[in-house]
Amino acid sequence: MVEPARLSLNTATVRERWTLRQCIEGCARHGIGGISPWRDMLAACGVAEAARLIQDHGLTVTGLCRGGMFPAATASGFQRNLDDNRRAIDEAAAIGARCLVLVVGGLPEGSKSLAGARAQVREGIAAVLDHARRAGIPLAIEPLHPMYAGDRSCVTSLAEANDLCDALGPGVGIALDVYHVWWDAALAREIVRAGRERLLAFHVCDWLVPTRDLLFDRGMMGDGVIDIPLIRRMVEAVGYDGLIEVEIFSRDHWWKEDPDEVLRTLIARARTSI
Repeated sequence: MVEPARLSLNTATVRERWTLRQCIEGCARHGIGGISPWRDMLAACGVAEAARLIQDHGLTVTGLCRGGMFPAATASGFQRNLDDNRRAIDEAAAIGARCLVLVVGGLPEGSKSLAGARAQVREGIAAVLDHARRAGIPLAIEPLHPMYAGDRSCVTSLAEANDLCDALGPGVGIALDVYHVWWDAALAREIVRAGRERLLAFHVCDWLVPTRDLLFDRGMMGDGVIDIPLIRRMVEAVGYDGLIEVEIFSRDHWWKEDPDEVLRTLIARARTSI
């Protein structure tokens, strides 16, 4: 059983109906302990105003979504991506985020080289890492399901994320989302390898069968086939004691529901399905 105070709301879960201000107020109203804003919603609210609202409502910022998207077809494009990540780091610091979540990016336009994309990801993280260290913002690599390798993330397993952490050193960790890693036969071993120090964020939702849309058909916890309690026990066994972030992309279901009802539902499911 997970109580509301240990939950964090990723604002993507209710983004179609609520502003960031409404998300913050909703979390406080329902007793949810944390929030993880997306940068477009943060920009619409204003960074300084968002920081004030978050502090006034006593919320923990479990992460800022998102940095990354490093690979580019040109040197100038790559530099723009680095500059954007430095801005994201500054925004994360301004709102007191515990990490900046990195969705690292897929193939650059016109490319079929995954190796090349992965090299750019490593180079990109290394290039902004000193800035992140000075700002006190850990960079949390989020491995995505292999179906996103082409356009969203060429880092498709926890093992690859651990390898990057090994290569890049302090200041780089992992955001572990059950939606993206539940299928991995090496998951238990790689969670142990990551350990408490690297596990910066833990995201939950569910995998529906059948899945009608590869991006926008995530399920509420308990509605799909992921053994979420098992994975939670794995991360807690290595010392993870942070908030549990609910992130649901659901264009045809949950995004259409009243956000207060969505929050009531995810609180109920946290008590039975996390």
